[in-house]
Amino acid sequence: MKNSIEITAQNRKGVAGDLGKILADEYVLYTKTRHAQWNIEGPNFLDKHKFFEAQFGELNGMIDNIGERIRTLGHYVDAMLKAFLSVTQFTAQKREKNDSQGYLKELLMDHETLIMSLRVNIPVFANEYHDLDNSDFITGLVETHEKMAWFLRSHLNN
Repeated sequence: MKNSIEITAQNRKGVAGDLGKILADEYVLYTKTRHAQWNIEGPNFLDKHKFFEAQFGELNGMIDNIGERIRTLGHYVDAMLKAFLSVTQFTAQKREKNDSQGYLKELLMDHETLIMSLRVNIPVFANEYHDLDNSDFITGLVETHEKMAWFLRSHLNN
């Protein structure tokens, strides 16, 4: 059935493509956070294990919402790992130590990178694609990532 949400097919395709890139970044960040939760070691193990678990739980909900928004636009979600890795801006890092400070710093940097790229997309969605709803949606993602970054930052030793 035809999608009649008053956004052109070309603009829906553009939004869905950009949301797909955001989804890839969110999924890789989710995976890195889960990796930290599984591999954390040290005297603060239990505290950080639970903290990272809460963070990847938040990311999981965001991932689901992004995938559903792509489907709402009438497009399919390419949720295969190979597809995510081909468009994400994040890389996995090998670490010598599985300490909380290293994971916290890396994840904070990734959240801040994602915040900056989401901010770039806000006016693109609104002005180029004429999709205020998805512009607002990614503004909400920025707000969530800002809060998650604050939590990460608050755990770091300065």
